Amino acid sequence: MRALLRRHSRPERAQLELAAGRPSPDTCCVSHIDRYPAVPMIRPATGSDVAAITSIYNHYILHTVVTFEEEPISAMAMAGRMDVTASARLPWLVAEQKGRVIGYAYAGKWSGRCSYRFSVESTVYLDPSETGQGFGTTLYEALLNNLRDQSMHVVIGGIALPNPASVALHERFGFRKVAHFREVGFKFNRWIDVGYWQTELGQTGSPGG
Repeated sequence: MRALLRRHSRPERAQLELAAGRPSPDTCCVSHIDRYPAVPMIRPATGSDVAAITSIYNHYILHTVVTFEEEPISAMAMAGRMDVTASARLPWLVAEQKGRVIGYAYAGKWSGRCSYRFSVESTVYLDPSETGQGFGTTLYEALLNNLRDQSMHVVIGGIALPNPASVALHERFGFRKVAHFREVGFKFNRWIDVGYWQTELGQTGSPGG
């Protein structure tokens, strides 16, 4: 008996070729896009970003111990914090993708004492739906490059523990653990440790400012 032959539709061909280990032209572009998400645009934050930044931060207040704040903050309060950073001439950056802010990073003074002026504390937050795609790495790299251009010397990151993803992010950029405070925070009915990681940005000799 002669076997019956029929012409497969494009979706059927794609499934058969994938099963055979041969990528189909009908699927290769889609799989490429899924596997390699677009790199977000990193830019300085503006007033129009305040609502999105506030929304991202309030998620972490309400649902995590990443921040020790317990009550959501208003957009006005966030705008005031951004103004403080701007007045210190320190960077506040956002990651934007397809017109939407998906994360932000900034640096703040480590201390108000004058001799600490070349040391800063870094912060990075991502929209919870955008984690695990490398966007935090992109943001942090841009922040550190900006601080290096401003002749900052030391960057310090505080991490509520345990947080292996944040530890890995910092150590990827050469941060090393320099302190561990036990049970200094209390949130969601439990005590929380905090560790501090530090890196030097490579400036040598006396700074210019």
